[in-house]
Amino acid sequence: MVSATVGRAGVLGAVALSLLAVPARAATGTPDTPATTARQAAATPAAAGRQAAATAARQAAATAARLTAATPAAAPRGPAVAALPAPDTAGLAAVLRSVVAQGAPGALARIDDHGRTYRVTRGVADRVTGRAISTGDRFRIGSVTKTFTTVVLLQLVDEHRLALDAPVNRYLPGLLPDDRITVRHLLSHRSGLYDYSDDMFAASVSGFEAVREKVFTYRQLVALSLKKPRTNAPGAAYSYSNTNFVVAGLLVEKLTGQPVRTAYRNRIVKPLKLTDTFYVHPDTAIPGRHTRGYLTPDRAGAPLVDATAQTVSWAQSAGAVISSARDLDAFYGALLKGRLLSAARLADMERFTKVNSTTAYGLGLRRRDLSCGVSVYGHTGAVQGYYTYAFGTKDGGRTLTAMANTSNNAKVLNTLAGALESAFCGK
Repeated sequence: MVSATVGRAGVLGAVALSLLAVPARAATGTPDTPATTARQAAATPAAAGRQAAATAARQAAATAARLTAATPAAAPRGPAVAALPAPDTAGLAAVLRSVVAQGAPGALARIDDHGRTYRVTRGVADRVTGRAISTGDRFRIGSVTKTFTTVVLLQLVDEHRLALDAPVNRYLPGLLPDDRITVRHLLSHRSGLYDYSDDMFAASVSGFEAVREKVFTYRQLVALSLKKPRTNAPGAAYSYSNTNFVVAGLLVEKLTGQPVRTAYRNRIVKPLKLTDTFYVHPDTAIPGRHTRGYLTPDRAGAPLVDATAQTVSWAQSAGAVISSARDLDAFYGALLKGRLLSAARLADMERFTKVNSTTAYGLGLRRRDLSCGVSVYGHTGAVQGYYTYAFGTKDGGRTLTAMANTSNNAKVLNTLAGALESAFCGK
């Protein structure tokens, strides 16, 4: 059975074909309960005192101004969009059933549609206890983190502290071997910097076990990338690379004088009241009630590996944020409505380079073109144990987050993409 509830609301690595069927338990259908609040890692040191408080106050004021300046009723962006059909919750349930049949212990989806919420779940959050997965669970969002990092940097552009077309080396002297690599090149994956994680996870389980408790510095990860030739000249071509967003994290910390954790919290998490969103690096635990994540080994028939506890230090600002379906829907809804950035910066973010017949990439933002002619905007995430799709309509009025608690399983990843069709194209 599948639980689908509808209610009013306020609003990587190498792929294996090893599939392990896991018995699924139906979700209960009771309302999701908020996860308990958990500690975050230490914020700005006390020695920073009044300067840190003043900086945080300025950031809060700037973000509050953005939030009040753009509301859902503000001037619409672009031409009017035809009303979408209602979400196909039966189709969404079928997608999640298939995901579980293909090897994910559990899967969830939440749609927020102009104040109306749809929740669909299938399977388990924990293979040991058998606890049913819930749309209220927290999980690792992987590369969806890249949108968070981009928002912070584009806010700094709005504050005239960063120029998109300036060389990265202007802000981080000597870091990169080519002064032609700009901030825009990083955020659009057109820098040509080699993705160090391709080598790190050539073997999924052994590669993961080698780094799951390791703590890297940003510069160590950049150094791993620079050992390899670049994939293309700056600006010449799109080539997805986690290295780009490691450098982006360095930029955030250099320009703000704060850890990325603090920038995420002050600029996004607190203003939007995202109660399930954390950056705990280098801690290994997910705070509060969460879904456990399971890595599919490369060898067919080998058991799933519980990958829940990890530093995610190999990714950091490229993929280490923890969140929930509710928070991701709220985040992308606010972003696409223009509540986090100026209109000019959001336009920069939505200047897309075609990747293939159905996807394009802007600045830390993907566009997916669906079969019904609708385009949706957001990001995908893959980190050991979790696959995530988080997307919204152009106006931010309807958002979807779908997650399966496994990774390194191509069938699950591709099937989960069907949640977008059910959520935005209807029957």
